[in-house]
Amino acid sequence: MNTIQIKDKKFVLSIPETEIQKAVREVGEIMNRDLADKNPLFICVLNGAFMFAGDLMKIVNVPCEITFIKLSSYEGLYTTGTVKEIIGLNESVVGRNVVVVEDIVDTGITMERILGSLLAKGASEIRIATFLQKPDALQRDIHVDYVAMKIPNDFIVGYGLDYDGYGRNLKEIYTVVSD
Repeated sequence: MNTIQIKDKKFVLSIPETEIQKAVREVGEIMNRDLADKNPLFICVLNGAFMFAGDLMKIVNVPCEITFIKLSSYEGLYTTGTVKEIIGLNESVVGRNVVVVEDIVDTGITMERILGSLLAKGASEIRIATFLQKPDALQRDIHVDYVAMKIPNDFIVGYGLDYDGYGRNLKEIYTVVSD
């Protein structure tokens, strides 16, 4: 299945499942070394990061906890430039080592808001793990500690990422085909 249709858009396969799993495994192994004595709290950003977080947690073998937050900044193919909190953080992060698990860092606007909130709530150390990064789209000065893959500034779906709610369940990454 090299080309798929989601709603009114066509998408072409760009990253197969084997490449995704290899990249996730590599990031997880690095985290095992870096976080061995940190007892981190992983914070998965829903909805997009659920697949990455699930696969990552199968590899991370250090003592840790995981929780979830839900934010929204996209409508259709485009970022709105504003971040709306749908489900907030219930756990205390005071004095904790925190790892934010994100599906994609593109503009950095969402991550900037998350970092500010975690610092204000007293997190001791904050690291960022993202499945995908779009270096050409970055608008904020954000340091990402763990990047599974860097991609061009194209709209993509699959492996947790969606187009108007569809496509999250795909095991591969697909890139939108220009009209």
